[in-house]
Amino acid sequence: MTTKRSVLVTGATGQQGGAVARALLSSGHRVKALTRRPDSDAARQLASAGVEIVASDLGDTASVVKAAKDVDTMFLMGNSYEAGIAQETRQGILAADAAKAAGVGHLIYSSVADADKNTGIPHFESKYLVEQHVAGLGIPYTISAPVAFMENIVAPWSIGALIRGTHAFAMPAKRVLQLVALADIGAFVAALVERRERVFGKRFDFAGSELSGEDQAKILSQSIGRPINYQAIPIAVARQQSEDTALMFEWFDRVGYDVDIAALHRDFPEVRWHSFADWAREFDWRALERAYTAA
Repeated sequence: MTTKRSVLVTGATGQQGGAVARALLSSGHRVKALTRRPDSDAARQLASAGVEIVASDLGDTASVVKAAKDVDTMFLMGNSYEAGIAQETRQGILAADAAKAAGVGHLIYSSVADADKNTGIPHFESKYLVEQHVAGLGIPYTISAPVAFMENIVAPWSIGALIRGTHAFAMPAKRVLQLVALADIGAFVAALVERRERVFGKRFDFAGSELSGEDQAKILSQSIGRPINYQAIPIAVARQQSEDTALMFEWFDRVGYDVDIAALHRDFPEVRWHSFADWAREFDWRALERAYTAA
């Protein structure tokens, strides 16, 4: 029988943190959500599902310590796109220190796959700095390191082109990329929470599927019910938007994630592990198109 835990989830009103909160709830754990926006729609939805909402900021060490005092596990994540790279590192270090001060028995830090391999990608490196700090704190910890999200396909920066019939990404059509569904991130973190002592001091890169942009477009065509064509965005165009993002795409093409997916899925059978086809088949494309058209 699984021991029910009390877990403080940071970033719970965002995609990844929200997936973690929902997975923990569905497994019967008690969840507290740390958010700067307690009045947001996402926070209200979590509250209605049974999550305790706590207003706080990761940079406010005292408030994080207070929120973490009565939990036995903490899920910590940052957001470089929202906070900025330097601030993400600063906030992550402060929040990790707060977890130690509060006596949290298990700190799970969300990084990114291969952040520990000197990628040179700024928002990978920022997370690795926090990882190193967490590892040196002398408290029980686990690093949860997902690959790219399947949900990036429907992110604000890509959905417009997709609705018009194009899956656009800054990689060659036949270059494979490892992906993971948000639901699987939530389920994987829940597994780490439940395994507890068995995962202390360990780092896990994880993925659900691996396929090329060309194959993604074929699956999207089948799931959406109309032709979707793949378009490789030139790196120069990506670089105009963000040097950080351009460096990531160049690394994807040159090196790429290297999770042993078969071994991972054998080791964590409690996670359902969506393939890209599973994810695309289950996604509500009609609702998405209606929402986009009405916007």
